[in-house]
Amino acid sequence: MGKETNYEEQRVSIGSLVLESGKELEEVELAYERVGPKEAPVILVCHALTGNQYTVGRSEDGWWKGLIGHHKFVDTSEFQVITFNVLGGCNGSTGPLSLNPATNHPYQADFPFVSVRDMVHSQRRALEVLGIEHLHAVVGGSLGGMQVLEWGILYPDVMEHLVPLAVTPSLSAYGIAYNAISRYAITNDSEWKDGYYKHTHPPAAGLATARMIGMISYRTDEMFQKKFGRREIDKPEEHTEAAYDVESYLKYQGQKLVGRFDANSYLYLLKAMDHHDIARGRDSITPIQKIRANVLAISFKGDLIYPPKDLENIFCLERMARFYLVDTKYGHDGFLVEFDKWGPLIKEQLKEPSKI
Repeated sequence: MGKETNYEEQRVSIGSLVLESGKELEEVELAYERVGPKEAPVILVCHALTGNQYTVGRSEDGWWKGLIGHHKFVDTSEFQVITFNVLGGCNGSTGPLSLNPATNHPYQADFPFVSVRDMVHSQRRALEVLGIEHLHAVVGGSLGGMQVLEWGILYPDVMEHLVPLAVTPSLSAYGIAYNAISRYAITNDSEWKDGYYKHTHPPAAGLATARMIGMISYRTDEMFQKKFGRREIDKPEEHTEAAYDVESYLKYQGQKLVGRFDANSYLYLLKAMDHHDIARGRDSITPIQKIRANVLAISFKGDLIYPPKDLENIFCLERMARFYLVDTKYGHDGFLVEFDKWGPLIKEQLKEPSKI
Protein backbone atom coordinates (compact mmCIF):
# COMPACT_ATOMS: atom_id res chain seq x y z
CA MET A 1 0.00 0.00 0.00
CA GLY A 2 3.04 2.27 -0.11
CA LYS A 3 3.04 5.26 2.22
CA GLU A 4 -0.59 4.99 3.36
CA THR A 5 -0.66 5.20 7.16
CA ASN A 6 -4.19 6.40 7.93
CA TYR A 7 -6.02 3.21 7.10
CA GLU A 8 -9.19 1.76 8.62
CA GLU A 9 -11.08 -1.39 7.68
CA GLN A 10 -14.24 -1.92 9.72
CA ARG A 11 -17.97 -2.57 9.77
CA VAL A 12 -20.56 -0.06 10.89
CA SER A 13 -23.99 -1.00 12.28
CA ILE A 14 -26.89 1.17 11.11
CA GLY A 15 -29.81 -0.65 12.78
CA SER A 16 -32.93 -1.49 10.80
CA LEU A 17 -33.55 -0.18 7.30
CA VAL A 18 -36.87 0.06 5.47
CA LEU A 19 -36.34 -0.69 1.79
CA GLU A 20 -38.08 0.82 -1.23
CA SER A 21 -40.17 -2.33 -1.38
CA GLY A 22 -41.53 -1.61 2.10
CA LYS A 23 -39.73 -4.61 3.59
CA GLU A 24 -37.52 -4.04 6.61
CA LEU A 25 -34.00 -5.35 7.10
CA GLU A 26 -32.90 -5.64 10.72
CA GLU A 27 -29.41 -5.30 12.17
CA VAL A 28 -27.89 -3.94 8.98
CA GLU A 29 -24.13 -3.60 8.73
CA LEU A 30 -21.95 -2.05 6.04
CA ALA A 31 -18.29 -2.98 5.67
CA TYR A 32 -16.01 -0.12 4.67
CA GLU A 33 -12.47 0.99 3.91
CA ARG A 34 -11.37 4.44 5.05
CA VAL A 35 -8.07 5.92 3.91
CA GLY A 36 -6.56 9.34 4.59
CA PRO A 37 -6.47 11.94 7.37
CA LYS A 38 -9.62 11.90 9.50
CA GLU A 39 -9.82 15.70 9.48
CA ALA A 40 -9.57 15.92 5.67
CA PRO A 41 -12.52 16.45 3.29
CA VAL A 42 -14.35 13.19 2.59
CA ILE A 43 -14.69 11.55 -0.81
CA LEU A 44 -17.16 8.68 -1.05
CA VAL A 45 -16.32 6.07 -3.70
CA CYS A 46 -19.07 3.73 -4.91
CA HIS A 47 -18.03 0.38 -6.39
CA ALA A 48 -19.22 -1.58 -9.42
CA LEU A 49 -20.98 -4.96 -9.71
CA THR A 50 -18.17 -7.29 -8.61
CA GLY A 51 -16.16 -4.64 -6.81
CA ASN A 52 -15.84 -4.21 -3.06
CA GLN A 53 -14.81 -1.67 -0.46
CA TYR A 54 -11.09 -2.09 -1.15
CA THR A 55 -10.33 0.78 -3.51
CA VAL A 56 -6.83 1.21 -2.11
CA GLY A 57 -6.26 -2.08 -0.30
CA ARG A 58 -3.93 -3.02 2.50
CA SER A 59 -2.71 -6.62 2.15
CA GLU A 60 -3.18 -6.51 -1.62
CA ASP A 61 -3.82 -3.86 -4.25
CA GLY A 62 -7.22 -2.22 -4.39
CA TRP A 63 -9.27 -2.01 -7.57
CA TRP A 64 -8.75 1.76 -8.02
CA LYS A 65 -5.12 1.86 -6.87
CA GLY A 66 -4.19 3.63 -10.14
CA LEU A 67 -6.50 6.53 -9.28
CA ILE A 68 -6.51 6.77 -5.49
CA GLY A 69 -3.57 6.89 -3.11
CA HIS A 70 -0.68 8.92 -1.78
CA HIS A 71 0.08 11.69 -4.33
CA LYS A 72 -2.21 10.10 -6.94
CA PHE A 73 -5.08 11.76 -8.80
CA VAL A 74 -7.28 11.43 -5.73
CA ASP A 75 -4.61 12.18 -3.17
CA THR A 76 -5.10 10.45 0.19
CA SER A 77 -2.73 12.89 1.81
CA GLU A 78 -5.29 15.65 1.04
CA PHE A 79 -8.57 13.72 1.20
CA GLN A 80 -9.99 10.82 3.18
CA VAL A 81 -11.61 8.26 0.91
CA ILE A 82 -14.41 6.01 2.14
CA THR A 83 -15.88 3.07 0.23
CA PHE A 84 -18.69 0.84 1.46
CA ASN A 85 -19.35 -2.68 0.28
CA VAL A 86 -22.87 -2.26 -1.10
CA LEU A 87 -26.00 -3.48 0.63
CA GLY A 88 -26.63 -6.92 -0.87
CA GLY A 89 -22.91 -7.49 -1.43
CA CYS A 90 -20.75 -10.34 -0.20
CA ASN A 91 -17.69 -8.64 1.28
CA GLY A 92 -18.92 -7.97 4.78
CA SER A 93 -22.05 -5.88 4.28
CA THR A 94 -25.53 -7.24 4.95
CA GLY A 95 -26.53 -9.45 2.05
CA PRO A 96 -27.58 -13.00 1.14
CA LEU A 97 -24.62 -14.49 3.03
CA SER A 98 -25.57 -12.68 6.27
CA LEU A 99 -27.43 -14.31 9.13
CA ASN A 100 -31.12 -13.55 9.16
CA PRO A 101 -31.87 -12.44 12.75
CA ALA A 102 -35.29 -14.11 12.53
CA THR A 103 -33.89 -17.57 11.74
CA ASN A 104 -30.21 -17.38 12.69
CA HIS A 105 -29.44 -18.91 9.30
CA PRO A 106 -28.04 -17.17 6.21
CA TYR A 107 -30.67 -15.28 4.23
CA GLN A 108 -29.66 -16.78 0.88
CA ALA A 109 -32.73 -16.47 -1.42
CA ASP A 110 -34.83 -15.08 1.47
CA PHE A 111 -32.91 -11.81 1.23
CA PRO A 112 -35.26 -9.08 -0.02
CA PHE A 113 -34.62 -7.30 -3.29
CA VAL A 114 -32.66 -4.09 -2.87
CA SER A 115 -32.46 -1.08 -5.19
CA VAL A 116 -29.70 1.39 -5.95
CA ARG A 117 -31.63 3.90 -3.87
CA ASP A 118 -31.61 1.45 -0.93
CA MET A 119 -27.82 1.23 -1.28
CA VAL A 120 -27.51 5.01 -1.15
CA HIS A 121 -29.84 5.37 1.84
CA SER A 122 -27.84 2.74 3.74
CA GLN A 123 -24.57 4.53 2.97
CA ARG A 124 -26.03 7.85 4.12
CA ARG A 125 -27.06 6.25 7.40
CA ALA A 126 -23.60 4.69 7.80
CA LEU A 127 -21.87 8.03 7.24
CA GLU A 128 -24.07 9.62 9.89
CA VAL A 129 -23.10 6.90 12.36
CA LEU A 130 -19.46 7.61 11.53
CA GLY A 131 -20.06 11.31 12.26
CA ILE A 132 -19.78 12.44 8.64
CA GLU A 133 -22.45 14.90 7.51
CA HIS A 134 -20.82 16.43 4.45
CA LEU A 135 -19.00 14.99 1.44
CA HIS A 136 -16.52 16.78 -0.76
CA ALA A 137 -17.36 14.41 -3.62
CA VAL A 138 -19.12 11.19 -4.58
CA VAL A 139 -17.34 9.20 -7.30
CA GLY A 140 -18.08 5.85 -8.96
CA GLY A 141 -18.41 3.89 -12.19
CA SER A 142 -20.97 1.43 -13.60
CA LEU A 143 -23.16 0.26 -10.68
CA GLY A 144 -21.10 2.76 -8.69
CA GLY A 145 -22.08 5.47 -11.18
CA MET A 146 -25.74 4.58 -10.65
CA GLN A 147 -25.22 5.22 -6.96
CA VAL A 148 -23.49 8.53 -7.70
CA LEU A 149 -26.49 9.78 -9.69
CA GLU A 150 -28.89 8.75 -6.95
CA TRP A 151 -26.72 10.39 -4.30
CA GLY A 152 -27.00 13.70 -6.16
CA ILE A 153 -30.78 13.43 -6.48
CA LEU A 154 -31.62 12.01 -3.04
CA TYR A 155 -29.20 14.16 -1.03
CA PRO A 156 -28.45 17.24 -3.18
CA ASP A 157 -27.11 19.37 -0.31
CA VAL A 158 -24.68 16.81 1.07
CA MET A 159 -21.86 16.95 -1.49
CA GLU A 160 -19.93 19.54 -3.49
CA HIS A 161 -18.99 17.35 -6.46
CA LEU A 162 -20.45 14.37 -8.33
CA VAL A 163 -18.36 12.27 -10.71
CA PRO A 164 -20.43 9.55 -12.42
CA LEU A 165 -18.37 7.36 -14.77
CA ALA A 166 -19.40 4.75 -17.35
CA VAL A 167 -23.09 4.99 -16.52
CA THR A 168 -26.43 6.12 -17.93
CA PRO A 169 -29.60 7.53 -16.33
CA SER A 170 -31.25 4.14 -16.72
CA LEU A 171 -30.08 0.72 -17.81
CA SER A 172 -30.82 0.06 -21.46
CA ALA A 173 -32.71 -2.93 -22.87
CA TYR A 174 -29.34 -4.12 -24.20
CA GLY A 175 -27.88 -4.09 -20.70
CA ILE A 176 -30.92 -5.84 -19.25
CA ALA A 177 -30.62 -8.48 -21.97
CA TYR A 178 -27.04 -9.30 -20.98
CA ASN A 179 -28.10 -9.48 -17.33
CA ALA A 180 -30.98 -11.79 -18.25
CA ILE A 181 -28.59 -14.25 -19.90
CA SER A 182 -26.32 -14.12 -16.85
CA ARG A 183 -29.28 -14.82 -14.56
CA TYR A 184 -30.35 -17.71 -16.74
CA ALA A 185 -26.87 -19.25 -16.50
CA ILE A 186 -26.91 -19.13 -12.69
CA THR A 187 -30.50 -20.12 -12.03
CA ASN A 188 -30.30 -23.08 -14.43
CA ASP A 189 -27.17 -24.46 -12.80
CA SER A 190 -28.15 -27.73 -11.09
CA GLU A 191 -26.40 -26.59 -7.91
CA TRP A 192 -28.38 -23.35 -7.58
CA LYS A 193 -31.27 -25.11 -5.85
CA ASP A 194 -33.55 -22.06 -5.95
CA GLY A 195 -30.90 -20.01 -4.17
CA TYR A 196 -30.55 -22.33 -1.15
CA TYR A 197 -27.30 -23.97 -2.24
CA LYS A 198 -24.64 -25.22 0.13
CA HIS A 199 -21.61 -23.02 0.62
CA THR A 200 -19.44 -25.96 -0.35
CA HIS A 201 -21.41 -26.58 -3.55
CA PRO A 202 -22.31 -23.22 -5.12
CA PRO A 203 -23.61 -22.88 -8.70
CA ALA A 204 -20.04 -22.45 -9.87
CA ALA A 205 -20.58 -23.26 -13.55
CA GLY A 206 -23.48 -20.84 -13.78
CA LEU A 207 -21.64 -18.01 -12.04
CA ALA A 208 -18.52 -18.58 -14.14
CA THR A 209 -20.62 -18.46 -17.30
CA ALA A 210 -22.30 -15.27 -16.13
CA ARG A 211 -18.90 -13.70 -15.61
CA MET A 212 -17.74 -14.77 -19.05
CA ILE A 213 -20.84 -13.15 -20.55
CA GLY A 214 -20.10 -9.98 -18.64
CA MET A 215 -16.48 -9.86 -19.77
CA ILE A 216 -17.58 -9.90 -23.41
CA SER A 217 -19.88 -6.92 -22.85
CA TYR A 218 -17.31 -4.90 -20.88
CA ARG A 219 -14.68 -4.77 -23.63
CA THR A 220 -14.76 -3.86 -27.32
CA ASP A 221 -14.31 -6.13 -30.31
CA GLU A 222 -11.22 -4.09 -31.15
CA MET A 223 -9.73 -4.79 -27.74
CA PHE A 224 -10.40 -8.52 -27.95
CA GLN A 225 -8.89 -8.70 -31.42
CA LYS A 226 -5.82 -6.76 -30.38
CA LYS A 227 -5.26 -8.73 -27.18
CA PHE A 228 -6.05 -12.24 -28.43
CA GLY A 229 -6.68 -12.38 -32.16
CA ARG A 230 -6.89 -16.01 -33.30
CA ARG A 231 -3.92 -17.12 -31.22
CA GLU A 232 -4.15 -20.87 -30.62
CA ILE A 233 -2.94 -22.50 -27.42
CA ASP A 234 -3.71 -26.16 -28.11
CA LYS A 235 -5.25 -28.72 -30.44
CA PRO A 236 -8.04 -30.00 -28.17
CA GLU A 237 -9.49 -33.46 -28.38
CA GLU A 238 -12.58 -32.55 -26.32
CA HIS A 239 -15.17 -29.79 -26.71
CA THR A 240 -14.54 -28.72 -23.11
CA GLU A 241 -10.88 -27.90 -23.76
CA ALA A 242 -9.79 -24.41 -24.81
CA ALA A 243 -8.24 -24.13 -28.25
CA TYR A 244 -7.75 -20.37 -28.39
CA ASP A 245 -6.19 -17.88 -26.04
CA VAL A 246 -9.45 -15.91 -25.75
CA GLU A 247 -11.27 -19.04 -24.54
CA SER A 248 -8.65 -19.63 -21.87
CA TYR A 249 -8.90 -16.00 -20.76
CA LEU A 250 -12.69 -16.13 -20.36
CA LYS A 251 -12.55 -19.42 -18.45
CA TYR A 252 -9.91 -17.98 -16.14
CA GLN A 253 -12.02 -14.89 -15.44
CA GLY A 254 -15.06 -17.04 -14.74
CA GLN A 255 -13.27 -19.31 -12.28
CA LYS A 256 -11.58 -16.35 -10.61
CA LEU A 257 -14.94 -14.77 -9.79
CA VAL A 258 -16.32 -18.06 -8.42
CA GLY A 259 -13.51 -18.04 -5.89
CA ARG A 260 -14.43 -14.63 -4.46
CA PHE A 261 -18.10 -13.86 -5.11
CA ASP A 262 -21.46 -15.22 -4.00
CA ALA A 263 -23.90 -16.21 -6.75
CA ASN A 264 -26.94 -14.90 -4.87
CA SER A 265 -25.28 -11.51 -4.39
CA TYR A 266 -24.50 -11.45 -8.09
CA LEU A 267 -28.17 -12.04 -8.88
CA TYR A 268 -29.42 -9.39 -6.44
CA LEU A 269 -27.01 -6.77 -7.75
CA LEU A 270 -27.93 -7.55 -11.36
CA LYS A 271 -31.57 -6.98 -10.46
CA ALA A 272 -30.73 -3.66 -8.79
CA MET A 273 -28.96 -2.59 -11.98
CA ASP A 274 -31.94 -3.61 -14.14
CA HIS A 275 -34.26 -1.58 -11.90
CA HIS A 276 -32.08 1.54 -12.11
CA ASP A 277 -33.89 4.50 -13.66
CA ILE A 278 -33.50 7.95 -12.13
CA ALA A 279 -36.95 8.93 -13.46
CA ARG A 280 -38.74 5.96 -11.89
CA GLY A 281 -41.52 7.02 -9.51
CA ARG A 282 -40.49 10.66 -9.50
CA ASP A 283 -42.57 13.72 -10.35
CA SER A 284 -42.58 15.69 -13.59
CA ILE A 285 -39.52 17.72 -12.61
CA THR A 286 -36.49 16.34 -14.40
CA PRO A 287 -34.66 14.38 -11.66
CA ILE A 288 -31.30 15.69 -12.84
CA GLN A 289 -32.46 19.25 -12.07
CA LYS A 290 -32.51 18.32 -8.38
CA ILE A 291 -28.72 17.94 -8.41
CA ARG A 292 -26.94 20.95 -6.92
CA ALA A 293 -23.35 19.73 -6.90
CA ASN A 294 -20.69 20.39 -9.52
CA VAL A 295 -20.85 17.50 -11.99
CA LEU A 296 -18.11 15.92 -14.05
CA ALA A 297 -19.65 13.16 -16.18
CA ILE A 298 -17.23 10.75 -17.88
CA SER A 299 -18.04 8.14 -20.50
CA PHE A 300 -15.85 5.75 -22.44
CA LYS A 301 -15.77 5.22 -26.18
CA GLY A 302 -17.17 1.85 -27.24
CA ASP A 303 -19.11 1.26 -24.01
CA LEU A 304 -21.81 -1.20 -25.12
CA ILE A 305 -23.75 -1.32 -21.87
CA TYR A 306 -23.77 2.40 -21.05
CA PRO A 307 -23.81 4.37 -24.35
CA PRO A 308 -21.91 7.66 -23.85
CA LYS A 309 -24.55 9.71 -25.66
CA ASP A 310 -27.12 8.83 -22.99
CA LEU A 311 -25.04 10.35 -20.20
CA GLU A 312 -23.96 13.30 -22.32
CA ASN A 313 -27.50 14.15 -23.39
CA ILE A 314 -29.09 14.19 -19.97
CA PHE A 315 -26.52 16.57 -18.51
CA CYS A 316 -25.71 18.69 -21.54
CA LEU A 317 -29.37 19.35 -22.30
CA GLU A 318 -29.60 20.86 -18.85
CA ARG A 319 -26.27 22.68 -19.32
CA MET A 320 -25.27 21.66 -15.83
CA ALA A 321 -22.20 19.47 -16.19
CA ARG A 322 -18.83 19.03 -17.76
CA PHE A 323 -18.92 15.96 -19.97
CA TYR A 324 -15.85 14.13 -21.21
CA LEU A 325 -15.65 11.16 -23.57
CA VAL A 326 -12.49 9.11 -23.06
CA ASP A 327 -10.98 7.72 -26.26
CA THR A 328 -10.23 4.11 -25.37
CA LYS A 329 -10.21 0.61 -26.79
CA TYR A 330 -11.35 -0.83 -23.45
CA GLY A 331 -15.02 0.13 -23.75
CA HIS A 332 -16.94 -0.02 -20.48
CA ASP A 333 -13.88 -1.25 -18.56
CA GLY A 334 -12.16 2.03 -19.40
CA PHE A 335 -13.06 3.29 -15.93
CA LEU A 336 -10.72 0.66 -14.44
CA VAL A 337 -7.66 1.36 -16.61
CA GLU A 338 -5.73 4.12 -18.44
CA PHE A 339 -5.96 6.48 -15.46
CA ASP A 340 -3.60 8.99 -17.06
CA LYS A 341 -6.29 9.71 -19.65
CA TRP A 342 -9.01 10.77 -17.22
CA GLY A 343 -7.55 10.88 -13.72
CA PRO A 344 -6.37 14.50 -14.25
CA LEU A 345 -9.97 15.52 -14.95
CA ILE A 346 -11.05 14.27 -11.54
CA LYS A 347 -8.06 15.89 -9.86
CA GLU A 348 -9.03 19.22 -11.44
CA GLN A 349 -12.71 18.76 -10.57
CA LEU A 350 -11.94 18.27 -6.90
CA LYS A 351 -10.33 21.74 -6.84
CA GLU A 352 -13.39 23.49 -8.28
CA PRO A 353 -15.21 25.87 -5.91
CA SER A 354 -18.48 24.67 -4.48
CA LYS A 355 -21.83 25.81 -5.90
CA ILE A 356 -23.65 24.87 -2.70
